[in-house]
Amino acid sequence: MPSIEQILLPHLQKLESNATFSFKGSSVVKSSSGKQYFAKVGAPREKEQYIGEAESLIAIYNAAPGLAPKLFAHGVVDGNDQPTGLDEPGRPFFLSEYKDLKYVSPAAGQKLGERLATELHRYQSDKGFGFHVPTYCGDTKQPNGWYKTWEDCYAAMIENLLSKLRSQGGYSDLCKKGEQVKTRVIPHLLHPLKIYPVLMHGDLWSGNAKADASSGEPVIFDPSSFYGHNEADLAIARIFGGFPGSFFTTYHEKLPKTEPAGQYELRSDLYELYHYLNHTVLFGGGYASSPSRKMDRLLRECP
Repeated sequence: MPSIEQILLPHLQKLESNATFSFKGSSVVKSSSGKQYFAKVGAPREKEQYIGEAESLIAIYNAAPGLAPKLFAHGVVDGNDQPTGLDEPGRPFFLSEYKDLKYVSPAAGQKLGERLATELHRYQSDKGFGFHVPTYCGDTKQPNGWYKTWEDCYAAMIENLLSKLRSQGGYSDLCKKGEQVKTRVIPHLLHPLKIYPVLMHGDLWSGNAKADASSGEPVIFDPSSFYGHNEADLAIARIFGGFPGSFFTTYHEKLPKTEPAGQYELRSDLYELYHYLNHTVLFGGGYASSPSRKMDRLLRECP
């Protein structure tokens, strides 16, 4: 099995041909020039997850340069330690710029809200709603693919989680409510929207958003991207907190709530539901009460 050094060294030498590199067993690689790089090498079973993260980072960097770490190299290696096509077995890897990170200050939160609203959430797909490769929200695979409407895309995302809960067993009541959400709530709230598919981070909680310690600029990472309704990207930020009020205020100053604005809170509940269901998939029945309450409210409010 190739070592981390064998996998990464050819790519590092393309960046700095005359430097030597220090591998200390962590994810940080140090160059003799003083530069640092962030590196990850996974097991063959993690190939799809690495590809999804790499493609997400590339998309975010294209949409909003500098908002996510720049990816220098990614791929899969075979037994001969050579980069191979993504369909072949092997160890996945990626190499990106290193960021020394700290908490998001009010100023960084304001800048993050502005950059999301004016750059990331303005970056449109010409293929529809979805994404070209599977991505992972935590350890949950999002199959993705392309959909003509946001209504169909989001219904498929919810169905993906419901199918996982059905296979785990013990969630029959929750899944019955989920079916009603798909047939009643999603058409009621999402069908009327006049929106374009824009790029999402996909897992934008406070653990995946920090500030660069030297510049103070916001940085987002560990994405599970797709193209969808911009408001959906704010859902998990509300659930776990950690974002200053300046983030939400600035965001909606730059990108107003989608019409009908009077349904914004209900749409927020619908988008938060995805992450509550995903936490139930990942961590078990102790989390099931939260999505159940969300669905009760949505089903009461939507005819």
